[in-house]
Formats: sequence, C-alpha cells, structure tokens
Amino acid sequence: MFLAETPGCPSPALGSNRVIPAAMEADPADQLKVRRFDDKDQSNVSLGCCGWILVILSYFFMIISFPLSIWLCMKIVKEYERAIIFRLGRILAGGAKGPGLFFVLPCTDSFVKVDMRTISFDIPPQEILTKDSVTVSVDGVVYYRVQNAILAVANITNADSATRLLAQTTLRNVLGTKNLSQILSDREEIAHNMQTTLDVATDEWGIKVERVEIKDVKLPVQLQRAMAAEAEASREARAKVIAAEGEMNASRALKEAAMVISESPAALQLRYLQTLTTIAAEKNSTIVFPLPMDLVQNIMGAGK
Repeated sequence: MFLAETPGCPSPALGSNRVIPAAMEADPADQLKVRRFDDKDQSNVSLGCCGWILVILSYFFMIISFPLSIWLCMKIVKEYERAIIFRLGRILAGGAKGPGLFFVLPCTDSFVKVDMRTISFDIPPQEILTKDSVTVSVDGVVYYRVQNAILAVANITNADSATRLLAQTTLRNVLGTKNLSQILSDREEIAHNMQTTLDVATDEWGIKVERVEIKDVKLPVQLQRAMAAEAEASREARAKVIAAEGEMNASRALKEAAMVISESPAALQLRYLQTLTTIAAEKNSTIVFPLPMDLVQNIMGAGK
C-alpha cells in the first residue's frame, strides 16, 4: 500500500517524516541537550517488567530481614554533598538526595556522592604565541563548583578532569588573539572572557565557573633584556630633554640678569662683593677673585 500526498492534504506519515529534518537542522548542542534530557525522562518512566519484579523482591527480602536490613538501607551524606541514586542502572526520580539521611534498596540501588563545594585548581604554565608573534608563558587559577549534581554524573565521565583540560585550551585560545601589551595590561578583561567561555562550555556538565584569574606572565630572558634596554633608553632621552630645558631656562635668566646689571655699573661691583663673601664663608685658604678689565684700567690710570 502506497501513500500519496495531495497539494492540500498532506498524509500523516509524510507529515511525521518532515519533522526529522527540521530537528536535524537545529544546533548540535541543542540536539545533545534534548537527547540527554529525553534519556533521563525515559529512565524515570518505567523500569520494565523484569525491573519491577526485582524491585518487589528487594522490598520483600528487606521486610523479611528488617532488623538487619535497615542498617544497609540507611545512608547519610554531609551538608556539602549530594547523592545520585541509580536503581537498576537508571537515575531515580526525585533528583539528588541530601543532605542528611536517605534510604536505598540493598540489592537494586547504588548511589554516587557529589561534592558541591567550590574547587580551585592551577592552570599549568602554557607556552602561548601572541598576536604580535611573541612567545610567553602564562598560568592561572580557576574556581568552580558543581551546580547540578545529576548532570555532573550522567553527562560526563570526569567533570573535574574535563574542566581542567578545557581551562588550558581556553587560556591558549583567548591569549592567542591578544598582543603582548594587552596581555600585560588587560588581565581583568582576559580573565572575564575566560570565565564566560568556560561557564558556557561547562553548563552541560552541571559546572558553574565562579572565577578565573591570571597569575603570572613570564617573558623570555632576551625579551626582558630588550624591554629593559628600551626603557633605559627612553629614560635617558627624557633626562636629556629635561636637562636641556633647564639649561635654556637658566640662560634666559642669566640674560635677564645681565640686562639688569648692565643698566647700573654699581650693581656689578655689588655682585662681585657678594660672590667674594660667599667664597670666604667656606673657609678656603686661597681665593681667586677675577676683576673686570675696566676696573683695572681705572686703577692703573689713577696711579699714573
């Protein structure tokens, strides 16, 4: 039997087939989330006929051996922990258990503890080639915590190891797009970009990245020497400019002083006497004091 589709009345079979390409055109990350949530929902729907038989038998043996089985059924998790219960390999409905006391079936249930406290780890030093072709070694520190215990257990094998590896690659990718001057000056912006990228990537794992910090940026020894020489040369250039400006200002002041003294010859004599007083105050045994030629000529002329 063949189904034909008319222009105004599509068949149900063909209509159902058309939904599949629309779902396939969605974002792969969204498809992964939908698939994982569907799997979780299906695990909570039914355990199957054999599963329910095993659960009933487990309850039966627990009731028979009640005084002793109660110690196997009671479990305790601490305030900062949560327990994910698996019944016949499927996550039990109700989400994570804890903190405090909860019960499990000895034969069919198993549980996994998840630490909900903030965890910190160091990013090993990464050799990074910057945008301006400079090789630097950068390390950092990341703070994260488990936000959803079920996703951290069901969606990934080892959330801690995956977060560490992702932090290393993210550090290289982010710093590879920056210049050396930007890495040295914009650490807060780089840390914020890394935190945002890590938080989005680890959301499917139930991980919340709280903080990222850049610890140290190590430059090659030759580059350090070159930067030190450049800084020293720039300081010497500024010092020479400042000295030249001082000489220029001093010469202008001397020029103005000479113009004032030239207006009154007596002022020059007073200046000589002041200079002599200043020299004599230092208790020198020999004083060499220059005399102006016009004064000597006047003295010699008076003697003749």
